[in-house]
Amino acid sequence: MTPMFTNEAFAALGGPDLVYVREVKAKEILAGTPVEAIKGFSLDPDQTLYAVHSADGSRLAVLIDKESAVAAAMAHELKPVSVH
Repeated sequence: MTPMFTNEAFAALGGPDLVYVREVKAKEILAGTPVEAIKGFSLDPDQTLYAVHSADGSRLAVLIDKESAVAAAMAHELKPVSVH
């Protein structure tokens, strides 16, 4: 029988350097971000953005396209992986 992992144990399997990129709508980002943090940005709420997440699901960054999100992760010595 395969042992069950806790969420924390499962996230730790990849170590701190594994990340994943997923599509998010700008309205999701706008809803969870303090107003002072987004002053000067003009986003259409229906615009698709790309968020970089750590293995535990914490959002690390949001970029305007997938290629930039992957490049940013790699520039910070993180390893983007595919999740389905």
